[in-house]
Amino acid sequence: MQPDAPLPILGGLYADRKVGVIPIRKLLIANRGEIAVRLIRACAEMGITSVAVFTDADRHALHVKKADEAYSIGPDTMGGYLSIHRLINIARAAGCDAVHPGYGFLSENPDFAAACAERGIRFVGPSAEVIRRMGDKVAAREAMIAAGVPVVPGSVGNLPDVEAALVDAERVGYPVMLKATNGGGGRGIRLCTDPENLRRNFDRVRSEATRAFGSTEIFLEKAVVNPRHIEVQILADSHGNVTHLFERDCSIQRRHQKLVEIAPSPQLTDTQREWLGEMAVTAARAVNYENAGTVEFLMDSDDSFYFMEMNTRIQVEHPVTEMITGVDIVQEQLRVAAGLPLRYRQDEISRRGYAIEFRINAEDPENDFLPSFGRITRYFAPGGPGIRTDGAIYTGYEIPPQYDSMCAKLVCWALDWESLLNRADRALRDIGVYGVKTTIPYHLAIVDHPDFRSGRFDTGFIAAHPELSQIHGTPSNRNLAVAIAAALAAHHGL
Repeated sequence: MQPDAPLPILGGLYADRKVGVIPIRKLLIANRGEIAVRLIRACAEMGITSVAVFTDADRHALHVKKADEAYSIGPDTMGGYLSIHRLINIARAAGCDAVHPGYGFLSENPDFAAACAERGIRFVGPSAEVIRRMGDKVAAREAMIAAGVPVVPGSVGNLPDVEAALVDAERVGYPVMLKATNGGGGRGIRLCTDPENLRRNFDRVRSEATRAFGSTEIFLEKAVVNPRHIEVQILADSHGNVTHLFERDCSIQRRHQKLVEIAPSPQLTDTQREWLGEMAVTAARAVNYENAGTVEFLMDSDDSFYFMEMNTRIQVEHPVTEMITGVDIVQEQLRVAAGLPLRYRQDEISRRGYAIEFRINAEDPENDFLPSFGRITRYFAPGGPGIRTDGAIYTGYEIPPQYDSMCAKLVCWALDWESLLNRADRALRDIGVYGVKTTIPYHLAIVDHPDFRSGRFDTGFIAAHPELSQIHGTPSNRNLAVAIAAALAAHHGL
């Protein structure tokens, strides 16, 4: 091929070498579970060779079976997926020209992004500098203030000691939140309702921050009590284009962990939606963001919005945005990483209908959501119009206790909110996961709750309705269990 000849890239698209576009031919997926399977599927559609990694506990995982190539990263169940050195060496040895970190693990680790760049491997995500800046909650707040994006009132910088925290808390007013500066995933956060409570929690949060994130730095924000959690999906390329793909409502949470995600939010007006999208784009431009990201906001009881944080990675809940817009976010990530511009201008992105995602976790809702790891004795996914299942399980699969308990994501779409909930109810009764306890019955209870159906919910919804966990399986599960028991009894002559 001549040096200036067009290069084939990403599933038949063409680009000129002169504009700095470099093809991605082989991708290392530095993750596991359903997101690894999702990335493998995108690679298959784009003509990219997918390379998986696995620990001993994941030797029989679905992402290992589906990838074009798979390499062991040893017996270390957590350290393997967190070992920058091992992952980079495998990428180099396998001839990969790019790495996708997925979510969790090293996805928001600036050292990983920097190591990839140093070894000539493209990191599918923003630069190490942007990850580091937005991972520092104080630096992110300062950037948003400078850009004119509203933030929750709080401390100016990190807190040197508890006395400084008490002064700032008195200034902004109780209740307040103590937060780890480098935190995420709902960890390193404590609500403080009065000075005594703040004194007790200060060292606890600092200790949690040190254990979870390797940093003692913490800051303080005014607590927005039972807000609605609204986040905006953005895409940005290296050519100066930034777009938003509308918002998601992530208010249904338990202990700061999302359970259900909806797009678009049934709680926003079109005027609010337009303004929030503009704020998210402004936030991305303010830090020269590139690739996919999420700008997260809190909406208080007065309908005011405050910037909370920016996630510099693909989100667990990205499928609901794909369902309402038709944009394949992962494919856009790979195109941007290759140097291509976004395929869509803002005025070309439209939304249609509503989508909802349920995280199907191997947990027992009736026993304080205790993990329920073990063998999947029977599994089948639901079907029909508007249904998508992103999973990492199969019949006979042994869910390992070393990792997160999420085994599948059920995503439903319909033209309107009421139709969506009816379809979601049907799909939740269709899906079958047996051999372990799951959160499927709990999701059914949420969908059937009148406050949820009417769109009256916030981040306090789960805490306000403890009765949701008082469940004994869905009718479909019970009926199937009875049928299986009867069949086995007949087979054995019982």
